[in-house]
Amino acid sequence: MTAGEPDTVPVRPIHVTETLVADAALGAVPAGSVATEWDADQALTAMYSTHYRSLVRLAALLVRDVATAEEVVQESFITMHTAWRRIRDNDKALSYLRQSVVNRSRHRVVVDRNAPKPVPDMPSAEQGALTLLERSEVVTALRALPPRQREALVLRYYLDLSEAQIADAMGISRGAVKSHTARAIAAMRAVLEMGT
Repeated sequence: MTAGEPDTVPVRPIHVTETLVADAALGAVPAGSVATEWDADQALTAMYSTHYRSLVRLAALLVRDVATAEEVVQESFITMHTAWRRIRDNDKALSYLRQSVVNRSRHRVVVDRNAPKPVPDMPSAEQGALTLLERSEVVTALRALPPRQREALVLRYYLDLSEAQIADAMGISRGAVKSHTARAIAAMRAVLEMGT
């Protein structure tokens, strides 16, 4: 540098086409049909290293998931590589790529929104059969109780009423509710243990 030159030179972005033209001038481009593949590889490698992160950020804003955004961008690069020969204006390649990312992101959002919801975990057939069997044994034991004990248990454990509410509903004292409930539970336990 001479004394009259500025210390910093403004840097301008290099387009993919300029890189390819420079490589071709230096003789780095293979001849024939391989040249087109080489052009696509070189151009997309340059675009990938320069624009991958910004494209992922763009997609992430649209799909709201970084992993999905990365997939969208990768798919866009693969599609562009496959269709490289059809791109008429290499200077617009980045615009095509951005549009591809936006379109794929929109598509992903629609697909995810309309995806079937997973079925909630259901008990197995064996579990259902055991539950029905246990329930039928409990109902059978409950029916064998004297009416007042049965009423006290149903009001307490089926309707989840307090002792005061049960006493009010049955027209008895709270002490009588405790007595009926304790006897009913003991009788149920004895019947159910005999069945096992």
